[in-house]
Amino acid sequence: MSGTFVGMPAFPKAAHEAVGNPTLRGNLRHATHTIRAKREKAVAEVSDWAELREAGKRIKDRTLRRLDHYLVQLEESVVAAGGTVHWAADADEANEIVTQLVQMTGETEVVKVKSMATQEIGLNEALEAAGIRAYETDLAELIVQLGKDRPSHILVPAIHRNRGEIRDIFEREMSEWGRPAPEGLTDTPAELAEAARLHLREKFLRAKVGISGANFMVADTGTLVVVESEGNGRMCLTLPETLISVVGIEKIVPTWQDLEVFLQTLPRSSTAERMNPYTSTWTGTTDEDGPSTFHLVLLDNGRSDTLADEVGRQALRCIRCSACLNVCPVYERAGGHAYGSVYPGPIGAILSPQLRGTESEIDASLPYASSLCGACYEVCPVAIDIPEVLVHLRERVVQGGPVVREGNKVVLKPAKGHAAERAAMRAARWTFARPGVLRTGQRAASRTRRLHPRSLPGPGKAWSGTRDLPAVPAEPFRDWWQRTDGGRSEKGGSK
Repeated sequence: MSGTFVGMPAFPKAAHEAVGNPTLRGNLRHATHTIRAKREKAVAEVSDWAELREAGKRIKDRTLRRLDHYLVQLEESVVAAGGTVHWAADADEANEIVTQLVQMTGETEVVKVKSMATQEIGLNEALEAAGIRAYETDLAELIVQLGKDRPSHILVPAIHRNRGEIRDIFEREMSEWGRPAPEGLTDTPAELAEAARLHLREKFLRAKVGISGANFMVADTGTLVVVESEGNGRMCLTLPETLISVVGIEKIVPTWQDLEVFLQTLPRSSTAERMNPYTSTWTGTTDEDGPSTFHLVLLDNGRSDTLADEVGRQALRCIRCSACLNVCPVYERAGGHAYGSVYPGPIGAILSPQLRGTESEIDASLPYASSLCGACYEVCPVAIDIPEVLVHLRERVVQGGPVVREGNKVVLKPAKGHAAERAAMRAARWTFARPGVLRTGQRAASRTRRLHPRSLPGPGKAWSGTRDLPAVPAEPFRDWWQRTDGGRSEKGGSK
């Protein structure tokens, strides 16, 4: 999987640096708390939210179980409607397909709808290497692009920037990309939005190629759906002559009736709106309206391997609402860049290691980027049990990383590292399987409890440096049980 933030350190080091930035923490705290409060109010308006959440989960699970069937149905529907479907096994193949499609038009610039799939594969960089310039048109993505920055949030990529920083970026960089910022630009939201609108308008009007992702794909009609709040997406989807959509294979739903559920839960979970201001749908091409050429690039890039993991596949339910980021105490303090991926926060901590594997230092650290408080699961509109997957991935990291198939089973490959932890677990298993040995060990620990250190030596120092070691009780539970009514009751000697 491309899209790794090259050169980024593992999460603990990156997070340590981030929490030392008071401006970043202030920006994150203000933004996440504001979005969180609005979401809670919007969700509270819906009396059957729990039922909608369960429905979304079941639709996604049912679709994933028959993903091969629905993808073939989608391809047939798109082709019947006048579109062309391309299949990309990985990021390199997807980038090559899109680059060639743009080159066939003879154009050297494209306008883009906000798309995490294209960020995941590093499409902008691939196009630039081929002499094609991609212009981001989402306001937050524009800020990130002009600032030579990286997105740090799923919904609000520039969440780490305040208004003053955005004004400075516009004044400094807009002239290099097109229309410059207006003279005397202030940091009021209205003026910043107007500056972006004027800057982008000329690009919309001259662009011949648009590139998008999609929030959903409807299998039985071949319809793609994009929801957004600014209208830039509508411009990119309707004005160009050629439209290229790069979409992960998990974004499919069987029918319009299934789509209805998500069009209720996604807006409330993401932007705290009853309905997105712009919900754009398109089915192939028509002679009367919109692009005359449509290409759909279906992206795997690790999704099939994720689907093979019965626990980890939950991550493929994700509808990219970002609700989990806004309630996560770790994300609020560390920010999105610390995750080293275009998918930050709790969902990124379980999605990125599965799409990319856990062999790298970054991805091996992500399953530990959580306190397992469970807040992410509580707000997820498709009930992804993120803490469960985090623990599952921690097991994978310790045991070796990659998932491999052996017949019909999915197993974890043996690991070279983490030998000390595996040895400790084997010793614990041996001890717990022998009651006599366990009893002797417990009694010995009780008698030496005054000699126990306040922190662990060696590698254990990192663990005890942020935690209090549990105090050893005066006597083992077994001895207490035998000495009290519990033990006598078992022998039939209760009072």
